[in-house]
Amino acid sequence: MLGLLVAGTTIKSLFMIAHAVLVSQLSHRATLYLRNVFYRRTLDMEIARFTADGTSDLMNRFTSDMESLAAGLNELFGKLVREPLKMIVCLVGAACVCWRLLVISLVLAPAAALAIRWLAKALKRANRRAMEEMSAMYNTLEETFQGIKVVKAFTMERQERRRFLENSRKYFNKQMRIARYDSLTRPLIEMIGVLTICLALLAGAYLTINQETHLLGVRMTDEPLSLSMLLLFYGLLAGMSDPARKLSEVFSRIQRGAAAGDRIFQLIDRAPGILDAPKCTPLPRHHRELAFEGVDFHYHSSQPVLEQIDLRIPHGETVAIVGPNGCGKSTLANLVPRFFDPVRGRVKVDGVDVRDVRMKELRRQIGLVTQETLLFDDSVYNNIRYGSPQATREQVLEAARQAHAHRFIEGSLTDGYETVVGARGARISGGQRQRIALARAILRDPAILILDEATSQIDLESEQVIHQVLEKFVRDRTTLIITHRMSTLALADRIVVMDAGRILDVGTHDKLLQRCELYGRLYDIQFKEIA
Repeated sequence: MLGLLVAGTTIKSLFMIAHAVLVSQLSHRATLYLRNVFYRRTLDMEIARFTADGTSDLMNRFTSDMESLAAGLNELFGKLVREPLKMIVCLVGAACVCWRLLVISLVLAPAAALAIRWLAKALKRANRRAMEEMSAMYNTLEETFQGIKVVKAFTMERQERRRFLENSRKYFNKQMRIARYDSLTRPLIEMIGVLTICLALLAGAYLTINQETHLLGVRMTDEPLSLSMLLLFYGLLAGMSDPARKLSEVFSRIQRGAAAGDRIFQLIDRAPGILDAPKCTPLPRHHRELAFEGVDFHYHSSQPVLEQIDLRIPHGETVAIVGPNGCGKSTLANLVPRFFDPVRGRVKVDGVDVRDVRMKELRRQIGLVTQETLLFDDSVYNNIRYGSPQATREQVLEAARQAHAHRFIEGSLTDGYETVVGARGARISGGQRQRIALARAILRDPAILILDEATSQIDLESEQVIHQVLEKFVRDRTTLIITHRMSTLALADRIVVMDAGRILDVGTHDKLLQRCELYGRLYDIQFKEIA
């Protein structure tokens, strides 16, 4: 008997080890798969989604929610599979002793199921609200840390602490609601277990002591129960209590995992608003014309951003777009790589609607340099090579030379091209970041170049250097320059003047000065600012 006990315990231990490893592998593999699917679907979403959702909420779902889901899966395939199996064995054993007595004992089960269902819904709802408050905390942290210069410059540390404390209190209140619901779980299950056993004790004791086969006129057994059979029945019922107790401990984690899963799949299941056409038209390298035909666009129907835009740009021409803030300049340029689609009208490259072209094929022909230059926390070499992974080292160095970046990379940076630029390129100056971004665009050799306020945040010396680079680089490629600076207009063959989402006039600098009042006003303002 002792040998069997040791052997049985050894076999059980081996199975427990295997079960723990397999369940952990399953939950982590599922999380790995979901995280990658979630990331892929998020990258496929249109740019407007990122603005609407906010990066802090996405980060919370990628981190905290994903961890909660992993913990829930671990419990789901761990205790939630293992413990009910123990309960089923005990129930089957008790039914073999006296199934009618078991039915009497479980008369409270439907009420228990309803109570547990209500508790599960309440816990899931409370966990979802707590996760939403956590997203608000992420948002506060992101805004504060990204704008730390402004916070310190305006001495708003106390205000930011107060705002964070308010968010933390809201999260605390949601956590306490979860704790209150969670505190009901174990007592509820234990109370139901005790009542079940009490019913079994009363009924079984009556039948055994009096050697009866009927209870309240209902036949319970064919023959009176012996004491040993009754004790076996009680033992099997008691055997269900330990699995029930363990299930009550994981109940909250499973509901938290379910709430996290809902939040994650809410975003995974969304379809991107901008998709490739079912049958895409091949697009050779751009060589004829970029055209906007009757283009209207709005983010909200009550607030039009672009209205009746008609513009044709022959290949190789450089067009500057000027106008007051908010007149739609950047939005117009964003329609070319299909960051947005027009509400009405068409954007055409060489006579082909961009909506009929595969997005990857279209965007491979476009180079983009923006006002807020983004470099990744990687080496200078990899940042230049970003978007052109097939480029050789010599091609990277040549692009840097053309962008007038090679000298400062080799001369000023500690590790040359292997220097890590830091998050968002924070370890190097604005002018250096801009030239590295320009080298990245040069290496890509785009047929269409978009410069969105590319020189608005750099010093005069860096601007002059970049202008020298652009004078050569814009040749033989279609270029859109969005700018407030009149000095940049020297690069343009034509200038488009926009106001309130419409094109007011198109022409050369001299002609626009003569006939366009808005352009003349912008020109005067620039020179007054310089003076």
